[in-house]
Amino acid sequence: MNLLNTSSDFNQVFLLLMALALSALIGLERQARGKSAGLRTQAIVGMTAALMMLISKHGFMDVLAEGTVRLDPSRVAAQVVSGIGFLGAGIILTRHGAIRGLTTAATVWETSAIGMACGAGMWWLAVAGTCCHFAIIWVFSPIARFSRRLRAGHETILRVSYLQGEGVLRAVLAEITGGGWNVTKISSQAGEADGVVTAHIGISSGIRRETTGLVAAVSDIHSVYSVQELEEGMD
Repeated sequence: MNLLNTSSDFNQVFLLLMALALSALIGLERQARGKSAGLRTQAIVGMTAALMMLISKHGFMDVLAEGTVRLDPSRVAAQVVSGIGFLGAGIILTRHGAIRGLTTAATVWETSAIGMACGAGMWWLAVAGTCCHFAIIWVFSPIARFSRRLRAGHETILRVSYLQGEGVLRAVLAEITGGGWNVTKISSQAGEADGVVTAHIGISSGIRRETTGLVAAVSDIHSVYSVQELEEGMD
């Protein structure tokens, strides 16, 4: 069911632009959630994967000779999958020892597959894959959050950005523990030049509790720039 003649130059450009558009949709969703691989990363991955597929399928027609030269169009697809594996590993390993970034890495892998489907002319599979992505995010995410809250003790992660060198982290930890929360893990990363530190603080409670009040209290601390509650496993 290939409704497009992918050997046409116009149709090849059309498929490339379709890969760009579908990848950008996924990138917008990721960027809206504050993830590291956002609009530009996802768009580049999807568009480049489609470009490689189109080159693999149509880029060697001038050197083919009947019975002499034979090419396997699937060889580039296999190499794209291997290359995306390195990108995903890099996303996961740059989390300062914490196992985070798994969903972001999986999304980059997914975006490359959508781009490859467009490049192969299977645009209907690319559209279906994009729809499945949003179904997973919008339908499965609330189910995952609900299942986590059924466990004994509610766990969450706060991302706090603050000015370095003013004892802000101590004040933040005092506010958390003073509110009856337990600190389960903590990691921080200083900015390159602006003096802003971003800390990821894992907190838990023996009972199910809302974090709205805690987030508001931490936000009121002097030199705290922003506080965000992160969804565990949705990186």
